[in-house]
Amino acid sequence: MSSIPDFTPEETKVVNDTLQERYGQPTETQLVDVELRLSPDDSQVTDCPAIYWENGECHFVLAKTGDSMFHSQFFYGNREQFGTGRHQYDDILDCLVTTLRVQADNELERNKVKDLNE
Repeated sequence: MSSIPDFTPEETKVVNDTLQERYGQPTETQLVDVELRLSPDDSQVTDCPAIYWENGECHFVLAKTGDSMFHSQFFYGNREQFGTGRHQYDDILDCLVTTLRVQADNELERNKVKDLNE
């Protein structure tokens, strides 16, 4: 059993409001549990509550790793997983907005490569 608290209603609202602003419509999210190493040096994984959503072919996970501590990543499949370059955030909005920006930049690069290969 994890000692990490679940998302608060306020944190969930921040996520849903931010995703609606980003995508221009409500986005379906799911509360899930993920296993993460809380520190890069950890050999053990910890169960963490997370919020999962999809946009197009991209999947997102925003995990709560402690009281007011967050980690995020996005992926297109098992071989294409990305983070923000920062292991943890102490502000959910900063974590979420940074993830969305990094993913948008990544999507632009993916489209450029795709166009070059056609």
